[in-house]
Amino acid sequence: MPVFPFTRLARACLVVALVAAWTGHAHAAGEGAKAGSPTIAAAVAVEAEGAKTRFKVTLSKPVMAQVSLMERPDRVIIDLPEVAFHLPQEAGRGREGLIASYRYGLFAPGRSRVVMELTQPAVVSGMTTAPDATGAATILTIELSRAEREEFHKAAVDSAAVTKEASSAPAVQGPKDARPVIVIDPGHGGIDPGANASSGNVYEKDLVLAFAQRLKRKLEEAGRYRIVMTRDEDVFVSLGDRVRAARGVQADLFISVHADSISGGQEVRGLTVYTGAERASDADSARLADRENKADAVAGVESRDIPDDVSDILMELTLRETRGFSHGFASRLVGEFDSVARLNKNPHRQARFQVLRAHDVPSVLVELGYLSSQKDLDLLMSEDWRAKMVSAMSVAVDRFFAARFARRGAAAVLP
Repeated sequence: MPVFPFTRLARACLVVALVAAWTGHAHAAGEGAKAGSPTIAAAVAVEAEGAKTRFKVTLSKPVMAQVSLMERPDRVIIDLPEVAFHLPQEAGRGREGLIASYRYGLFAPGRSRVVMELTQPAVVSGMTTAPDATGAATILTIELSRAEREEFHKAAVDSAAVTKEASSAPAVQGPKDARPVIVIDPGHGGIDPGANASSGNVYEKDLVLAFAQRLKRKLEEAGRYRIVMTRDEDVFVSLGDRVRAARGVQADLFISVHADSISGGQEVRGLTVYTGAERASDADSARLADRENKADAVAGVESRDIPDDVSDILMELTLRETRGFSHGFASRLVGEFDSVARLNKNPHRQARFQVLRAHDVPSVLVELGYLSSQKDLDLLMSEDWRAKMVSAMSVAVDRFFAARFARRGAAAVLP
């Protein structure tokens, strides 16, 4: 059984090849997991013993793991090749030893991630791999040991220096054409589930992806637009990469789709359209933007401001025009939604959402409803309601571009 002790070495990014080094286990693993088959995480256990806590995950075959530390909040990040997590729904929610909670999921195409929130500073003091009782699977054990703040800080700094953030921005290819480009951005994804219903088995990331895919099909029907998705599967995409994806294709419109949840807020419901602003229109919008802006931290990614490649004066002029277009589109959306959806009491609001930061792309964030409201959840799960919603959004998009093209003296989008 290979054993990897760590002391001060835990300050760096830890990379270990988890190979079947025991006699006979390589054969068993090869028989139990054919080459090319997906790696499955079948079980997770957390064991606390004094100042140490061991995180054990049972895998169908050996993999390569990369471990790093992050601060604010204190976290341990475990990066793996793509893993299918077949774990109980409640996995990761309980506090045990040095681990307050953990979450897991697809982080990027071909990559999965586990993010452990810590109850106090801790470093990785050991890693082991061993066959399970059957000999057909691998148990990866990561041992955490309590540490002083200074030691943890140094370990986190060293991790950041070694680990380079891999961009998950989608590659957009294909010939350019004269059609307007619309980027549809399903919120959250992969390791970041977003909000969840009170039942615990319905997640925002899944609902908004299904809705966004339907909207894409609807907008593509007439062939007027080129549609780009920031993600078209259950994968994590950082906030910065979502904005860069829109700017990279010189998008004419960016639509981010979400579905919020409020604790104890069954009576709060309805659809809301948000546009970007330095100052929120109200306290609720400010709180929502703050939660959404923490999506990168949820996935164990350090958020970075998006650099602008224009002068401040030009950027300010462009931003003013862009926000005018954003407000115009938001108003059209609200107008079209009014006859087919239950709107929030203040359906058009503003806040400083990071995903709406592109100064040269008209952008809106649509909160379809609240997963904490059973009435809203029923609508979000309804095929009939979704069909009406995407039709209303399609009309709003057509009218938005018709007005823009008319101002340019060009042919309108609508016949």
